[in-house]
Amino acid sequence: MAGHLYIVTAPSGAGKTTLVRLLLERDQGIRLSVSHTTRAPRAGEENGIAYHFVDEAAFLEMIRSNDFLEWAEVHGNYYGTSRRWIEAEMAAGRDVLLEIDWQGAQQVRQVFPAAIGIFILPPSIGELERRLSGRGTDSAATIARRMAAARDEMRHVGEFDYVIINDDLQQALEDLRSVTRASRLAYRAQARRHAALFATLF
Repeated sequence: MAGHLYIVTAPSGAGKTTLVRLLLERDQGIRLSVSHTTRAPRAGEENGIAYHFVDEAAFLEMIRSNDFLEWAEVHGNYYGTSRRWIEAEMAAGRDVLLEIDWQGAQQVRQVFPAAIGIFILPPSIGELERRLSGRGTDSAATIARRMAAARDEMRHVGEFDYVIINDDLQQALEDLRSVTRASRLAYRAQARRHAALFATLF
C-alpha cells in the first residue's frame, strides 16, 4: 500500500513551520522528511532531526548517485531531499510531508505527480510584513528582501491543490488536517487500505 506525499509551501512568515509542527504532533501517521544540507548546524540543532548534516563531498556524491528527489544551492550551501527514504516510507504505507519551496515542489511533482500540494498564505501583505518585523532579528533591508521573495513565492500559489490562509492558527490547523483526512478517504486510498473488504462487497 502506498502512502501519500504532501508538499507544504509558504513564504517566510506565513506560519508554515508552526502549522506543520502542530499537525505532526496530532497525526502520528505522517512522517516529516528531513533534508540533507552542507551548512553548519546552528545552536540547538540536532543531526537527523533539524537536518542531516553532511560535508560538500558527500552531498555531491549523493547528487551523482541520483539520491535526491530535489536539491538546490542556497547562499552557498546545498540542500536536498532524499528520494530513497521517501520511496521506502511510502512503499511501507506511511504518509510523508515535505516542507519545501515552490521550485522544489516543481521538481518533486516530476517524480511524484500525485503529490498533494498545500500552500499556506498570510491573511494580507501588511500582516506578513508585521510578522517578519516582529521577529526583531532582521534589518529593514533584510525584511525588504524577504518581502520581495515572499511576493515572488506567492505568485506560484496556483500550482498547488489546496490553499490555507493562516489568519487564525487553530482554524488553519484544522484546515490542514482536513486536507490530510480527506486524502485518506479518496477512493484509491480506501480501496488499497481495505482491499479485503472491497473484494467482498461487489
